[in-house]
Amino acid sequence: MNTPLRTVGTPGDAKHLVVMLPGMAMRAEEMFEAGFADAVARRALPLDLLAVDVSGIGLESSDTWHALQDGLLTPERARRKSVWLGGISLGGLVAMAHVAERPDVVDGLCLLAPYPGSRPSVNVMDRAGGPDRWQPSEEDLRDPELRVWRWLQRPPPELPVFIGHGREDRFADRIQRVADRFPAAARHTVAGGHDWSAWLPLWEHFLDTGYFVD
Repeated sequence: MNTPLRTVGTPGDAKHLVVMLPGMAMRAEEMFEAGFADAVARRALPLDLLAVDVSGIGLESSDTWHALQDGLLTPERARRKSVWLGGISLGGLVAMAHVAERPDVVDGLCLLAPYPGSRPSVNVMDRAGGPDRWQPSEEDLRDPELRVWRWLQRPPPELPVFIGHGREDRFADRIQRVADRFPAAARHTVAGGHDWSAWLPLWEHFLDTGYFVD
C-alpha cells in the first residue's frame, strides 16, 4: 500500500504546478514561511506551488515514491499544461533520483542547491577519472546516489532544468559539479550559503525565467 503524502499548499487550477521536496530536517511549511508562494503571487503567474512533507522520503523509500508518482505527479500532470518537480538540498537529489528512475514523468526540474551525494559515492567516480570516464559496475548501481550520477552522465537534453546555489554554500564546489552536467543557461549562482539567503533569490530567479508566462 502506498504511503500517503502530506502536502502544503493549495492545488488550485493554475496551468502550471511546481512540486517541491524540502531538504533534510526541513518542514514543508518552511518554503511558504520563507516567501516562495508570495513570490509567485507578486508576479501573478499561472502557477501553483505544493511542498511535500518528505518525512520518510529517501532514495530507497519505494512506498513513498509510488505515492509521489501515483498520488500526485501523474494525476496533476493530466490536468495541467506542465508539472515541474524540484527540491532543496537533499530534496533536489531525491527529485533527480525520481526523474532518473521514471523518465518523462515531469516537464522540468528546479534544483536549489541539490545535495551532490556523499564523498564515498563521488570518490568512486573520481577514482575512474570523473563522471565522463566512469563506467558503473553492478555494485556501483546498488548505491542510489551513484544511480543519480549515472543519469547525470547524460541527462535528457530536452528536459528543462533550473539549477542554482549560493556562492558561499559549503557544498558549492560539489554542487557545481552537478550543475556542470547541464547546459550553461540552466546554471545559476547568487550570493549566500546553504540557506534561505540563497534559496529565496534563486527561487525568484527561477520564476523570472519565463517558463510560466502564458
